[in-house]
Amino acid sequence: MMVEGSFAEAEGTVTVHIPFEIRKRGGRKLILAPDGTNTWAPPRRRIDNAMIKAIARAFRWRKLLETGVYATVEEIAAAEKINASYVSRVLRMTLFAPDIVEAILDGRQPTEMTLDFLMRPFPVVWREQGI
Repeated sequence: MMVEGSFAEAEGTVTVHIPFEIRKRGGRKLILAPDGTNTWAPPRRRIDNAMIKAIARAFRWRKLLETGVYATVEEIAAAEKINASYVSRVLRMTLFAPDIVEAILDGRQPTEMTLDFLMRPFPVVWREQGI
């Protein structure tokens, strides 16, 4: 990949300016190229415990609804002492395509995929979700 930058030479000193961005992911700093990719390091797993915990909650809450332990989202929210709208947003995560859930659990999700990103509305049809 060709990275645009500038090059300057003065009195035996070479200075190279390369634009990049530093983002924090899971307490670590990640250097991203201008196009948002991490090209100078091999892809490594980025286990995001917050996303994994949310997905686990979603499937647990779905099972509680399906088995009749709770009849509504509001009952789950009251039992967990959290907001019902949060429960609803987390429960939607059970509608992710299996390959998306697997990628998150394996730490292979794209760098732009965060818990906040997962909580936003998304298409229900698996083919349209894509990562």
